Amino acid sequence: MNQGKYIFAQLTDFLPRRVFDRLVEKYSGNKKIRTFTCWNQMLCMVFGQLTARDSMRDLMLSLEAHKNKYYHLGFGATVSRTNLGKANRNRDYRIYEEFAYTLIAEARNSYNKNDFEVKVDGNVYAFDSFTIDLCLNVFWWAEFRKYKGGIKLHTLYDVKTSIPTVVLVTNAKVHAVNMLDELSYEKGSFYIMDKGYVDFTRLHKLHTCGAYFVTRAKDNMRFRRMYSREVDKTTGIKCDQIGMLETYKSLKTYSDKLRRVKYYDEELEREFVFITNNMELSVEEIALLYKNRWQVELFFKWIKQHLKVKSF
Repeated sequence: MNQGKYIFAQLTDFLPRRVFDRLVEKYSGNKKIRTFTCWNQMLCMVFGQLTARDSMRDLMLSLEAHKNKYYHLGFGATVSRTNLGKANRNRDYRIYEEFAYTLIAEARNSYNKNDFEVKVDGNVYAFDSFTIDLCLNVFWWAEFRKYKGGIKLHTLYDVKTSIPTVVLVTNAKVHAVNMLDELSYEKGSFYIMDKGYVDFTRLHKLHTCGAYFVTRAKDNMRFRRMYSREVDKTTGIKCDQIGMLETYKSLKTYSDKLRRVKYYDEELEREFVFITNNMELSVEEIALLYKNRWQVELFFKWIKQHLKVKSF
C-alpha cells in the first residue's frame, strides 16, 4: 500500500507551522474552536486558490470529492460550507496577514539580488495600485460608483526579487497617493512611482528618511534650473539638470535640490521627463530603474489571471 503523502500535503509542509500557531495564540484565533481550526481554514482556502475554484460552492464541491482524504490533506475531520463561511467572516484577518508577511520575508531572503541590471546598494521598489471591480449587490461595503463596487490593491513590489513586500487593500475610492503615508522607507533604497504619486510633501518625507525616489514629472511642474550637467545627446539624453521647485507652495513643501532629466526612448519613440533626489546615478540608470516599474504591472496582470476573488 502506498504510504506517501499527497502533493498538497507536501506543499503545505513547507509552511512554518510554529509561526502560524504563535499568531493564532496571539489573536486567540482558536478560542472556543473544537474541530475546524485556523490552520484547517487556511489550508482549505489555499486549496481553493491552487485548484482555481471560482466560488465557495465550487470549493466545497471539490472538497467533497476528497471527503475520505480530509485528514491526510490537513483539513481536519469535517469541512462544511457553513463552518468555512463562518470562519472567513469572524476570524481575525491579522493572523493570515502577518503569516503572509513572514512567508514574504523568507522568500525574499532566498533570492539572489546580485544579477539586477542596475548596480545599487539598496533595494529597489515599485509602488502602484489597481482596482478590482466587485458586484455592489453582494459587496455592499465596497461602494465605488453608483452601480459598481470595488476595492483597490496598493502594492510595494521588490523589483530585485519579483516579490511583493507590502500589500494594502482599501476601498476603491481611496486615492492612491494617500497610501504613501502607510509606507516605512528604507535608507538607501529606491522607490519608483508613476507621476500620479507626485506629492512633494510626501516625497520630502521619503527624502528625509535617506531613501531615493524616481518618478515622472507632471506637465505643470515649475522647475528652476540651477545648472546643467554635460550629456551625450546621441544616446537619447536630452538634458540632466539640477535645480529647485519654483512655485512658493511647492518650494515650501520640498525645499531641497531636485534632479530633472529628459530621456528619449527610441524603442517606444517617446520622451520621458524624470525627477529624482538621487544625484549619483547616470541618466541611463535612472531611465532603466523607471522601466522596471512595469514589473509591478505584470504582477497585477498575474493577480487578475490567477487570484480567485469572485465569490469568496
